[in-house]
Amino acid sequence: MNPSNTWNQVDQYMQEQLIPNDPVLEEALANNQKAGLPAYDVSPSQGKLLNLFIQMRGAQRILEIGTLGGYSTIWMARALPSDGHLVTIEVDPHHAEVARTNLALAQIDHKVELRVGDALEQLSRMDEEHTAPFDLIFIDADKPNNPHYLKWALRFSRPGTIIIGDNVVRDGEVINENSADPRVIGVRKFFELLSEEPRITATAIQTVSSKGYDGFVIGIVS
Repeated sequence: MNPSNTWNQVDQYMQEQLIPNDPVLEEALANNQKAGLPAYDVSPSQGKLLNLFIQMRGAQRILEIGTLGGYSTIWMARALPSDGHLVTIEVDPHHAEVARTNLALAQIDHKVELRVGDALEQLSRMDEEHTAPFDLIFIDADKPNNPHYLKWALRFSRPGTIIIGDNVVRDGEVINENSADPRVIGVRKFFELLSEEPRITATAIQTVSSKGYDGFVIGIVS
């Protein structure tokens, strides 16, 4: 059997067993597709994993770098308490407009602050605004800037903050030290910073799923 077919079938089986069909999330994905957004959304299993992390942490404040159409945003915002707050940053105005539609559809838009613009510029503005620290930070944007995003994530952290970085295996290319791909270079620098940074303890998990061969980093700030 083709390994990728097996991954897809196992993903489907686990979703059928553990993740009830959700018309709102399905409609959000359909909206993304109709609007021509790239299919970079997390899978349902990954979305629920983020949701569980937030519940386990008891998080009240979340920062998401990279909104796309808001699919992962919905998963995370649903885990927040009624007075919770999620800040999400999206560079593309079209993507942000689709996300606004999806957040309203899910009826969680009152918990979400969607900031549109270059993420590094938005993070700098948030610093100028004296934005309070976050309990969980999800980094899922352009990979060449991952090292910069990590530095900002640490700035917006406090002891106990969870930092998650997605898509860090790149089909195994992360081990290619001669890669000229700026995404791979960014991820490798991200790992180097994590290994040198005494304020965070982290690990990385490889994943195979309907999204292919990839993985994520998860760390906790001390």
